[in-house]
Amino acid sequence: MPHVHGILETALYVQDIQRSADFYRHLFGFQSLRESERLIALDVSGSDVLLLFKEGATHEAFPTPGGIIPGHTGAGPTHLAFTIHPDEVEPWRRRLADRHITIESEVAWEGGAQSIYFRDPDNTLVELITPGFWRPA
Repeated sequence: MPHVHGILETALYVQDIQRSADFYRHLFGFQSLRESERLIALDVSGSDVLLLFKEGATHEAFPTPGGIIPGHTGAGPTHLAFTIHPDEVEPWRRRLADRHITIESEVAWEGGAQSIYFRDPDNTLVELITPGFWRPA
């Protein structure tokens, strides 16, 4: 059976792609991979990509020189999680506080993982989580 090897891209649909890109760049240090009027692609740890699409700009199919990207969209507040090392929980609390980002909730999970939840400028629920939730640490 063929296997998938991970999730390459995660897409968020945002009101202002520059504002959202600045939020993720300044908070996490993500670098831009590609920028256009309809999207900004950010490098997440050298292996994943966070796509920030301008809300409403991707409903229609999009022709490229190599083929057509089918239309897609997302609506309402969504959720994504970034993994962090257990030793970085307190430094992340301080970093969020220094940037006046309100921690909405923290959860100590049964398996030992710990989560910190906060919102981005488009009300996306962002989670920082230590190992141990889905698989033993």
